[in-house]
Amino acid sequence: MIRVLLIDDQPLIRSGFRAFLDLEDDIEVVAEAANGQEGLELAREHLPDIALIDIQMPVLDGIETTRRIAADPALAGVHVVILTNYGLDEHVFNALRAGAAGFLVKDIVPEDFLHAVRVAARGDALLAPSITRKLINRYVTQPPPTDTGTALEELTSREREAVVLVARGLSNDEIADRMVISPLTAKTHVNRAMAKLHARDRAQLVVLAYESGLVVPRTS
Repeated sequence: MIRVLLIDDQPLIRSGFRAFLDLEDDIEVVAEAANGQEGLELAREHLPDIALIDIQMPVLDGIETTRRIAADPALAGVHVVILTNYGLDEHVFNALRAGAAGFLVKDIVPEDFLHAVRVAARGDALLAPSITRKLINRYVTQPPPTDTGTALEELTSREREAVVLVARGLSNDEIADRMVISPLTAKTHVNRAMAKLHARDRAQLVVLAYESGLVVPRTS
C-alpha cells in the first residue's frame, strides 16, 4: 500500500486528489494539511511514502517544507513530489535542489498522475527527458557554484558512468543497455553513487552531476 500525504492550502485541490487516489486499491491518503508546518507534523506522525506538496502556501511554503523533510533523518523514507501550476520555473528548480523527488503540474491527466505516484513510491525520480533538458538549460544559462567535486573521488569509474547517464535522462534499463550490464547491476551502480554523494534520489543526483562538473551541459 502506497501511503500519501497531501499538503496544499486549497481544500478543493486536496479533496479532488483524495477522491481520485482513494479509488485505487494500492494507494491510501493518510492525511491532509493546509500548510507546510502542519504537513511536517503530519509527516512525522504518519511517515507516508509520498508527500504531495504545493509550492505556494501560507505559514511554510513548499520549498522550505521540502528542505526540512529532506534534512530530517526520521523522514528519510518520505519522497516529496512538488505540485505546481507553472511547469519547471525557478521555484520548482529550487525545490529539486532542496530534495524533492520530482514534480507534477496540476493539470496532469489522471493516468499519468497515478503512474507518477507509483514511480515516486519506488524511489525513482519524476524527471522525464524533457524535464531533464530544461534542468540542463538552467545550468547553461546560469551555472551554479561547484562544491561537490571531492565527493566524486569516492565513485568508481562505473558509478561515474552511471551518474552521467542518469543526468542525461536515461532509465535504469537504458543505462543497462548502454553499459552492457543487467538492469539490477545498473540500479546498484546508481544507488551506490547516490549513497556516496548523499543524494536522496535520482532528481538530486542529476543536480549534483551538473553542480560538480561531472556532466557538462550541451549548448547545441
